[in-house]
Amino acid sequence: MVLLGTLVNAILIVVGTVIGRALRNIPEKMKETVMYVIGLAVVVLGLQMGLESQNFIVVIISLVFGAVIGEWMNLDRKLNDFGRWIEVKLGAKESKDSIAQGFVTATLIFVIGAMGIIGALESGLSNEHGVLISKGLIDGFTSIILASTLGIGVLLAAIPVFVYQGLIALFATQISLIVPEAALDMFITEMTATGGVMIVAIGLNLMGLTKMRVANLLPGVVVVGLIVTVMFKMNIG
Repeated sequence: MVLLGTLVNAILIVVGTVIGRALRNIPEKMKETVMYVIGLAVVVLGLQMGLESQNFIVVIISLVFGAVIGEWMNLDRKLNDFGRWIEVKLGAKESKDSIAQGFVTATLIFVIGAMGIIGALESGLSNEHGVLISKGLIDGFTSIILASTLGIGVLLAAIPVFVYQGLIALFATQISLIVPEAALDMFITEMTATGGVMIVAIGLNLMGLTKMRVANLLPGVVVVGLIVTVMFKMNIG
């Protein structure tokens, strides 16, 4: 089953979120401290990912153009509207911002990075799911921590994870034939670094130091793909 690894990954996120919500009634001061700790950990994770770039100008250009596109599309507002819709459907007591924050934070952490792409390609090409199952265990544990403070929005991250990794797994053969390995490696590296900067922004938001509209930076990932394509065609970098 090609989608087994992806399915396990998504299920473990859901399970982790349910467990995390069971821990939500911790004292307010403890929750505040935990939020700061999560924010610090997310910043460190983002820095680690960001430093993987082999050509940081790609990251800068991708984020700038991604921000312009995201602001033009008003993705952050659309995400908040989606959070309000989910809140109504679930009868949740959390604010739309909390649901949206949990969704964006978890999605970026779970989707951005080499493990998801490599694992999905392995699932599609050889029907081996070890990488995605390992990623699922990591994501599941992370979702416990995130859901205990950020709420039910973390669960929604299972949807883009399943769609994103599932599509890569289903079209793995075509991807391997069309995209040269060197170009794919370059994309994974720069996409991971670009996502790392977004994750740093999320960590700063969690600590209350900034109020960046991180969702509006998401088009930057697509811009990375376009830049890498041009660079590879022109034999740059």
